[in-house]
Amino acid sequence: MAEMDEHERKIVNEFCHLLEKSKQLFNGLRDLPQYGHKQWQAYFGRTFDIYTKLWKFQQQHRQILDSKFGLKRWQIGEIASKIGQLYYHYYLRTSETNYLNEAFSFYAAIRGRAYYSRTSKDDRSVQMSDLMVKKLRYYARFIVVCLLLKRMKLVRDLVRELSKQIDEYTTTYEPEDQLEWSLVLAEIKSFIDADNTINVLDMDSNTIVLSHRLSGHNTPPVEKTPMMNLTLQEILIVGNCNEQVKFSELTIDMFRMLQTLEREPQEDVAQIYDSSPAPNKVPFNGDASARTLKRENPHKYLLYKPTFSQLMVFLASGFKELPANGAMLLYISADGAFTNSKHPQDSGYDYGGVVTNSKRDAEHTNKRAMQLKDMHCFYPGDLYAFTRKPLFIVVDSDNSPVFANMPHYFGQPLVVLMSAQDTPPQFHDQHHRGNLFTLFLHCPLMGMCLVSSLCDIPMNLWEKCQTLVDRFISEASRLVTRGRNVDPSFLQFFGDDFLRLLTLRFIFCSTVLRAHRAFKGRQFYPRCHPNLPEGEVLDHPSLYAIILDLATTLDVSHLFYDTHDLQ
Repeated sequence: MAEMDEHERKIVNEFCHLLEKSKQLFNGLRDLPQYGHKQWQAYFGRTFDIYTKLWKFQQQHRQILDSKFGLKRWQIGEIASKIGQLYYHYYLRTSETNYLNEAFSFYAAIRGRAYYSRTSKDDRSVQMSDLMVKKLRYYARFIVVCLLLKRMKLVRDLVRELSKQIDEYTTTYEPEDQLEWSLVLAEIKSFIDADNTINVLDMDSNTIVLSHRLSGHNTPPVEKTPMMNLTLQEILIVGNCNEQVKFSELTIDMFRMLQTLEREPQEDVAQIYDSSPAPNKVPFNGDASARTLKRENPHKYLLYKPTFSQLMVFLASGFKELPANGAMLLYISADGAFTNSKHPQDSGYDYGGVVTNSKRDAEHTNKRAMQLKDMHCFYPGDLYAFTRKPLFIVVDSDNSPVFANMPHYFGQPLVVLMSAQDTPPQFHDQHHRGNLFTLFLHCPLMGMCLVSSLCDIPMNLWEKCQTLVDRFISEASRLVTRGRNVDPSFLQFFGDDFLRLLTLRFIFCSTVLRAHRAFKGRQFYPRCHPNLPEGEVLDHPSLYAIILDLATTLDVSHLFYDTHDLQ
């Protein structure tokens, strides 16, 4: 340190104190429980508070810290990166998309102000090697945030920069983790490719990025009745499809479903991009109770390959947190676990389930292992206890039908939407890019385009088709609310925007696949429990007519049965 007077020493000491305290609090975040709402809020509040002070302090005293402490630009970048991480993790814990915008603003500032620019091959020391790893991790985190905000042009720029940085890192330091970073880059590229299954093009053939979060434009209409008294409060999104592309503990199915179950962020990201990371935008300002008063989105947990015990803990936590008239949604995208039981008796356990984690527990392997059921297979029977409260289940798996006989032990609303068991052979090579059923629930028109083998759609045609999809959704909503034989469970969930959206998109998916000539046989159709009436809803002529209009508009009517062919 350079020679200092009393005032300068005081500033440097205070900065060192804030820096050390912030690191301690940040490192303590990983010890907080991942579940529940209240246990972690006070700690997050203190952490935000100290980082706010630290950020303001280094801005106010930058000249002294530069000359007397030797503050480096990469150290400022590290503080900004930690604040970005705080916002991202706060988003994960609250499901409020506006915090993604805040994470974005700090990450964008790091890049815009080139805080990490000196972190390069100029110095081959161990410290510089560690700094390069910090820089690479920053890029990976920034890419995740940009993917979630659908800033795809920036994602592609960041991927190019990351690729260049990885080359520089591996050439300069020949590190042991160079293969890991190559895999990270390959994962990102595969993920982006899978997310671009269908491209909507402008007049210059450039891809237009569309948002698929809930907004005023795509909220399905409904004729509300007193019976529609439930609201979606807790969500578990579970992913374990082995062959499916993933990045940062998000499979493509999980990525699509989490967007489907969020409202469009209110704040304009473009405006934030140019603004300075503002310390007064922290969600607490030191007061842990000052959480958003009106929660825009249901609270959700993202569980990638959870063990059985993890899944049960999070289910129990969501169940416990449900308020009166609250509903819980469990979405599972996973490979099937099939049974070889010769005499199945118990529909809860004897027909198999879905695999949520592929690891084997050493302590549970013994000579009788062949007779034991899979430790991490999740069975329909495992959910029976949670049907004490309103439960809405979506299963996308090749063994989904085992969830079709869930009993109503407690008389509470219960709905299960299940994917088809299989797709026709010509669609098998698409499995790694995400499941068809989830794609329909995420964006019905993309599902329609995929089964019609359409990849590129001009924007004017897309908008024309989207009008027909909206007409289908409105008509299906009318049929469900007025159907005499529709199970009350559907109607009780129907007042919630998200659950209504999923139900109506399920009906769209079912109608399209039943009408498609390549999908012959029940194994290719999604199903639900309780059953929706076929005559009143699923096979209603008005819905079928809209699908045929859609096929004609897309010039693929030859792929679909017309009404005369249908038996």
